Amino acid sequence: MADHLLEVRNLSVRFHTAQGIVNAVNNVSWHVDRGETLAILGESGSGKSVSSSAILNLIDMPPGEITSGEILFDGLNLLTATHEERRRINGKRIAMIFQDPLSHLNPVYTVGWQLREVMRVHAVPAAEAAARALDLMRRVGMPEPEASLDKYPHQFSGGQRQRIMIAMALAMKPDIIIADEPTTALDVTVQAEVLKLLRELQDEMGLGLVLITHDLGVVAEVADRVVVMNAGEIVEAGTPAEIYHHAKHPYTRKLIAAAPGKGEMNAPMAEGEALLRVERACKSYGPFKALNDVSFELRKGEVLAVVGESGSGKSTVAKAILRLIEADSGRALWKGRDLFTMPSRELYAMRREIQMVFQDPTQSLNPRMSIFQIISEAWVIHPEILPKARWKERVAELLTQVGLSPDHARRYPHQFSGGQRQRIAIARALALEPELIIADEAVSALDVSIQAQVIELLAKLKRELGIAFIFIAHDLPVVRDFADHVMVMEKGRVVEIGTVREIFDTPAQPYTRRLLAAGLDPDPEVQKARRRAVA
Repeated sequence: MADHLLEVRNLSVRFHTAQGIVNAVNNVSWHVDRGETLAILGESGSGKSVSSSAILNLIDMPPGEITSGEILFDGLNLLTATHEERRRINGKRIAMIFQDPLSHLNPVYTVGWQLREVMRVHAVPAAEAAARALDLMRRVGMPEPEASLDKYPHQFSGGQRQRIMIAMALAMKPDIIIADEPTTALDVTVQAEVLKLLRELQDEMGLGLVLITHDLGVVAEVADRVVVMNAGEIVEAGTPAEIYHHAKHPYTRKLIAAAPGKGEMNAPMAEGEALLRVERACKSYGPFKALNDVSFELRKGEVLAVVGESGSGKSTVAKAILRLIEADSGRALWKGRDLFTMPSRELYAMRREIQMVFQDPTQSLNPRMSIFQIISEAWVIHPEILPKARWKERVAELLTQVGLSPDHARRYPHQFSGGQRQRIAIARALALEPELIIADEAVSALDVSIQAQVIELLAKLKRELGIAFIFIAHDLPVVRDFADHVMVMEKGRVVEIGTVREIFDTPAQPYTRRLLAAGLDPDPEVQKARRRAVA
């Protein structure tokens, strides 16, 4: 009999790159038992995802190479398992929820087809697969589950796509789920529902959960044990309470200190002339109203956070302002000029002044371009900003500002973790020295210490350069630390708008109160008390 359901012993993984050998994982050992949740906590690039990818044989070899170790599942060493043994285990007994759903869902098939395919390859009868697919869509909280089965991945928001990925992982009722940042793209209410669902499934099925995360609130909510990784090694292990209250390693203490939502709230800014004024913006897709009479103002150097559940219209607002989609009606006045009706030539010049950091860096970074080319492309398009002789120096400065190394300029997007790719996207937005940055979940994929660094950087840009921000986010503690005003959206409408203190201390609407109640606290004791209060 095996001692544990899944056990990783002395695992080491390295990658052969053009710049030499990168030791991604060094002698890592951990285990998970039935009905248990193990959280693997650490910064981007710490080796969390690499060590877990080895379990499902998802490391490309070459350039990857497993140099030592064993991975034991139910007594079988997965590193020496045959192809047929792997097929019987992968997806059926061990399933994975990936961090980036758009890259792992096939764009040419409906999500219903893809859900049923998971079951078909493991010989589930067609009628049973169809019924189970519909039940899974309901269980993960998809709106209109029957109609959703016939839609394609691009027709869903980022959070909705992540729910579909979770449904696919649950399809075969596995013994173990490896969840790589499973709630990163989800709003707080859906995150709470998904974490509750995973707990219920553990109670019901006794499955083990390996949760890869940078979110201390998620750890506090669901983890039984935690291992902390840094630079490919485990530096500390224990229960969530032991890690949070009695951390021994300096790296762990740094992560805890960086957790958002504990500082002072920003005071309201003095009234001034609006830099951007959106008036009664509307956008419909058939009968669905993505934006319904949305109005707000933004002043120079102000941070307006836009919060709400997935599908509430947050990203649609951003895309309409930048004319990435055309609004049906309304106005968006930028320095008095209507962006919705601005001629193409003026719009081209204006784009230097308004930049966007998208939610999904994998899709917004060109895989054929090096990081240097991606960032410096801004100066190719707008050559008046910076002479070519200074490009290399400025790229190095921007990479350093967002917590990366100047040496990373020579690499390509696929060589970085999800959080590192988002930092590159932020550096690209800063290259044009804009007056307004629209950040669509710009820090949701970042670990807490880098998230704190990036928020501090954005706050510095706001103070020193007067840059304004539309900060689209579901992470309410970050909103609390960074924003001046908060706009709450639901089903395409603005339900409430006010200062940070007004929204967080005295929310007027039940919907806002529900969002705040669903937030997670990094302190396990506080979170446990919250859970008891809700129950």
